[in-house]
Amino acid sequence: MRSTTFRIAALAAATALTLSACGDDSGETDADAGGEGENSEESAEEGGGEGSGDGLTIGIKYDQPGLGLNEGGDPSGMDVDVAKAVAEAMGYTEDQIEWAEAISSAREDLLESNQVDMIFATYSITDERKERVQFAGPYFVAGQDLLVPVDSDVEGPDSLGDALLCSVTGSTSAERVRDDYGASLQEYGSYSECMEAMSSGTIGALTTDDTILAGFAAQEQYAGQFKVVGNTFSEENYGVGLNQDSDQCEEINEILTGLWEDGTMDQIIQDNLGAADYTPNADLNPPEVGGHCA
Repeated sequence: MRSTTFRIAALAAATALTLSACGDDSGETDADAGGEGENSEESAEEGGGEGSGDGLTIGIKYDQPGLGLNEGGDPSGMDVDVAKAVAEAMGYTEDQIEWAEAISSAREDLLESNQVDMIFATYSITDERKERVQFAGPYFVAGQDLLVPVDSDVEGPDSLGDALLCSVTGSTSAERVRDDYGASLQEYGSYSECMEAMSSGTIGALTTDDTILAGFAAQEQYAGQFKVVGNTFSEENYGVGLNQDSDQCEEINEILTGLWEDGTMDQIIQDNLGAADYTPNADLNPPEVGGHCA
């Protein structure tokens, strides 16, 4: 994958002069994608969270191609590149970042226990999650969709019929399809497991954010086998998860706004999802940043 050149030196300088921290007064009372692996807390403990000296511990997904993929200790993807850009604007070098796996079901726990400083992991902003954590952003708005075999007649959640639908435990995708559409749902621990099940014919469709589906469909081992239906039925506001006591929320909001204004976000999206012919929803992106700090 091509390296993204971040054009944010000026933004970082301006941030140092103009930004103020988010207050601690709470009064604010999605969706997203699962993460994978079973050792998230162990990985995060190695990083150390907010008390880890001059470094920064960032939670990401480890098995989402195009968004958050960690192979051989070299993370890549849209969320990873956004995290690097934000960290750079805050004054951190890349070698000061400690990456930690943040699976869907563990994200709030990781933030509340300060095992990570922030999370960039297709982390949809919801009122329920804001009861435990705060969010900077959103920095991107995706939409829930379906991935199906290329010869499938499925055109949306209402036409699934008897097809067994796969999603990931802990994600809002699974909850929405079960509650709103009455689909027969099979939950797995990771989207990688869902892809394997669908490739073998065990599962008839996979649901999550269109960004995640595009990343998986573009993988070499699945080339030509699956298609994204292209009929989104939600708005997924990706935010930067933070501990509710963090004073960095408003600063990060300013940085995220600048990444869209100077074209950095457009380049990040192209670098990471362009191979899947993915086009962001122009009616929703750039998103309206802010309003979710504690």
